[in-house]
Amino acid sequence: MFAIVRTGGKQYRVAAGDKIAVEKIAGEAGETVSLTDVLLAGEGADVKAGAGITVSAEIVAQAKTDKVFVFKKKRRHNYRRRAGHRQNVTLLKITAIGGEAKKAAPKKAKTEEAAPAAAAE
Repeated sequence: MFAIVRTGGKQYRVAAGDKIAVEKIAGEAGETVSLTDVLLAGEGADVKAGAGITVSAEIVAQAKTDKVFVFKKKRRHNYRRRAGHRQNVTLLKITAIGGEAKKAAPKKAKTEEAAPAAAAE
């Protein structure tokens, strides 16, 4: 089974077991993330819309791409500038495709948990 997912303004064709490099996603290595913006999913010639389907992935590492050099020059004016840039990326390993999108339960604030304990004293 494969899916077309959109993350970081780009689209990727993924299948279970694939490793991809995407724009930086918050998280540490080993954490699991859910890609919910699925455009298309299918197997072979059987293709369906990706509404309600999620793609689970594990963060392998946070890394940087190769350096891209920018060089500016204006001839006969002694003007030369060199700059470089390395983009932050997240390396993902696709673990599963399918399943309905689940809405995350709202997280409780830590201050609410600490307040009853302080009031009991």
